[in-house]
Amino acid sequence: MAFDIDNHSLLAIFLASLVLIGGAGEAGHWLGVRAARQGAAAVSTLEGAILGLLALLIGFTFSMALSRFEARRDGAVSEAAAIGTTALRARLLPAPHDRESVTLLREYVQIRLDLARGPIGRAEFDRAIARSNLLQEALWRQAQAVAAKDNAMVPTGLFIQSLNEMIDDQEKRLSAMTNRLPLVVIVALYAMCVMGIGFAGYGSGVESKRTRVPVHITGILVATMVLLIQDIDRPGSGYITVSQQPLVNAAAAIDAFPAGRP
Repeated sequence: MAFDIDNHSLLAIFLASLVLIGGAGEAGHWLGVRAARQGAAAVSTLEGAILGLLALLIGFTFSMALSRFEARRDGAVSEAAAIGTTALRARLLPAPHDRESVTLLREYVQIRLDLARGPIGRAEFDRAIARSNLLQEALWRQAQAVAAKDNAMVPTGLFIQSLNEMIDDQEKRLSAMTNRLPLVVIVALYAMCVMGIGFAGYGSGVESKRTRVPVHITGILVATMVLLIQDIDRPGSGYITVSQQPLVNAAAAIDAFPAGRP
């Protein structure tokens, strides 16, 4: 679709949600007042059913977003561990492959770190992935060169194993970063919010003893929960982000290798 919700800030989305949901409550209240004048009966049963369905949908969507957040967090930890292990085993390779491999890994971990530190454009993201793939290919050529000299070397086998794991972990992490809530789920969530708060406002209008204050409070809480779901679902931006400390630690450990020999 042409519309991309990620192009808008979370604050703007929250304010728009308040207007949309609050407007639904006001519209429902106005319709309820008109219906009460015509002798319409209360719809408390239907109102409770719709609000219950809304709560169920919010819980289901929050669970989906949280599982994706945890996948991104686990992906960062796994990739950092794989890079750190590959760097340690690269130091066991014979010269000059040890130094060249560690130099490549220094650039690689920095690219992976920059990729997740903040929101970037699609073009920049593609360039970073392309550069990561080139570095992986360069590291693989280092492994091939060492294996050609002596394919029975234990350090070479260990290095190749960890390098394979590092490449696999990149794919897993990229998959976790791009695995987002479907737009249709977000649209359905907003539609149910509007309908639920609208019926709550309608009920307050039909029953003259009820005030609109609980409806507005409920609308604010619902809009806040929808904002939280979208915040958790956004990788690299928003108020809730995946900690990149494992990658920071891996980069610091590689930078701390002795200058004379990696």
